[in-house]
Amino acid sequence: MTTQDRRTPRRRTAVALAVVLAVLGGYIIRLVDIQVVNARDHVADSMEWAFTGTQELYGTRGPIVDEEGQTLASSILLYDCQLDPLLITQTDTHIMAGESEARLWQNVSVDITSITGQTVDEVRDIVSVALAENPKTRFASLKNGVDTEQYRALIDLAPYVQCLPHPARAYPNGAVAGNLVGFVSSDGEALEGLEKQYDDCVASTNGTRRYQQGKDGVIIPGTMHDEAAVDGGTLRLTVNRDLQWYLQQLIAEQTQNMGAQAGAILVYEANTGKVRAAAEYPTVDPNNVTPTESDDRSSRIFRNWFEPGSPFKALAAATLLEAGELSPTSTVVASGFEQFRDGARVRDSFQHPAYAYTLAGVLIDSSNTGISKFSDALPIQTRYDYLKRFGIGDGTGSYPEEQRGLVHAVSDWDAQTAYNTSFGQGLTSTVPELARAYGAIVNGGVKMPFSLVESCTTDDGTVIQPELPEPERVISESTSAQMRTILENVFLQAPYASRVTIPGYRVGGKSGTGEKADPLNGGYMTGVYFTTMVGFAPADAPEFVVVVTLDEPTKETSSAANADAFQKAMAQVLKTYRVMPSTSVPEKLPKFG
Repeated sequence: MTTQDRRTPRRRTAVALAVVLAVLGGYIIRLVDIQVVNARDHVADSMEWAFTGTQELYGTRGPIVDEEGQTLASSILLYDCQLDPLLITQTDTHIMAGESEARLWQNVSVDITSITGQTVDEVRDIVSVALAENPKTRFASLKNGVDTEQYRALIDLAPYVQCLPHPARAYPNGAVAGNLVGFVSSDGEALEGLEKQYDDCVASTNGTRRYQQGKDGVIIPGTMHDEAAVDGGTLRLTVNRDLQWYLQQLIAEQTQNMGAQAGAILVYEANTGKVRAAAEYPTVDPNNVTPTESDDRSSRIFRNWFEPGSPFKALAAATLLEAGELSPTSTVVASGFEQFRDGARVRDSFQHPAYAYTLAGVLIDSSNTGISKFSDALPIQTRYDYLKRFGIGDGTGSYPEEQRGLVHAVSDWDAQTAYNTSFGQGLTSTVPELARAYGAIVNGGVKMPFSLVESCTTDDGTVIQPELPEPERVISESTSAQMRTILENVFLQAPYASRVTIPGYRVGGKSGTGEKADPLNGGYMTGVYFTTMVGFAPADAPEFVVVVTLDEPTKETSSAANADAFQKAMAQVLKTYRVMPSTSVPEKLPKFG
């Protein structure tokens, strides 16, 4: 054999080996490309044509708690239960040897009714109707929203009963703070109150579970992929749950005792601006909204405005002390009826001759004519500016769709309006605006930002505090001190003084009876009032402002109708926050000069 002949097989072998290695290398490169380099893309592509299933992974809506962390709203698991009609027929047809006949549908259906409360006919019709539409159907809804105990009992009955969990909202204290917290719909949509206002805090983000499954619906091992859900944050309020509960019972009792349409109590911490309670009657139980009238499903405290009446005399007096050269004992002569320029007329609620009223006396006797004469010394623009500085008409931004008071522009004030505004007519306010204004009066003259929420703590632990305006000085410390003395004398010398006394504490404030507008005929309704009492304690070192309102009381129509509720409310506030009793005595101011 020649050398040429021996080289030929070697050459062929080398070529064949090279071809084999090239092909093998191609397969290896392709395998690496499929399983390593572009693995995720190929998995995603496969998920599009494979027998793919998805399941929603529910996040948990975050809790709403009070200032001490007590739960006002939380999330629980409920279950939507379903039946497999095809499996029911197969089970009845092919009962395994030795298996109890209790597994037959006719028996299981009876057991189901004892758990769900449905009738036997209702349960059996669910299956028969589903099979009539499709003899091979694997789904028929049994009952949605069953609790954990019912769920456990149902799935123990038979393999053709299955339940899927879904989160639901629960309010463990019922109607306590229901007017503030609000509620969500059956599908988790925030509909009212702080649930709606701070939905971005407590709302969760659902995730998704994707998997491949065979023809029989069985999940193929190793194909499951989860996009995790994100739970909602924790919303911490400024209110105190126990105080809120007490005041809700109190205002419900007082509203009914006085034959009023509605009532409210707001507790405002003067030196922080935080709301410690906002109780109303009627109110709503967020666990069961349907029986409640639509007007009672939110908060009248934040959504109603009214002509405040005499409590505004304190704002006028503070403006006079701050902007004018007056003192609490400065005097003006005023009778029960006064005629002013341009035909304006002002009348007191009681007839009396001309008195030389002190500024303090005007508030003690709640004289409309007296405060009108005092206010006449100031330009109306100055008076308007101070109303705005006190925050009247600005709202607080702390509740969804909150109402704001209305103070017309000075250019719209006629002669009558110029006087009426000094005693709380011709304008409107809200309970929160009134509480904040009185807070500024007694808190050394500084208006604090109004707040219902302490913080939102997100799922990852980040604490977010609400953005609030800076505290604002409205009047000087000396004016504030003078006003505290005047308002304390109001409560000491008013006809209802004995009803607002709290043993051991110095208390001050002002009451008012606002006329209600006639929506049909214009003007004011006769004998129909919105009564208000605003007070603070301790008068020598104020910590809390309490506002009590009654809408159209009939048993007692004067502002004294609010006195008993105010006294009990403030006493409970001082007890709850362990406020030390007063150790000084009040200064007595004269009513007349």
